[in-house]
Amino acid sequence: MKTLVTPRHKALVKLLRDERVARRLLQGEIARRLGEHQSLISRIESGQRRIDLIEFFVLADAIGFDPVGALRKLQSGP
Repeated sequence: MKTLVTPRHKALVKLLRDERVARRLLQGEIARRLGEHQSLISRIESGQRRIDLIEFFVLADAIGFDPVGALRKLQSGP
């Protein structure tokens, strides 16, 4: 199943970026918290990379938001 261009994937990407920006965090800071390169965060936020459930929880923790509440918002789709 291709999910990169679906409305739900776009909504997930937007949610991650919006949460990061709301906390005034740079992509590089999130990458450092994860022990990754900034380019990974850039690929995720530009929609070039799929995010599995475990990665979503790790990203939510690094950014500092409630992943369950965020998923509830996305549950019904955009």
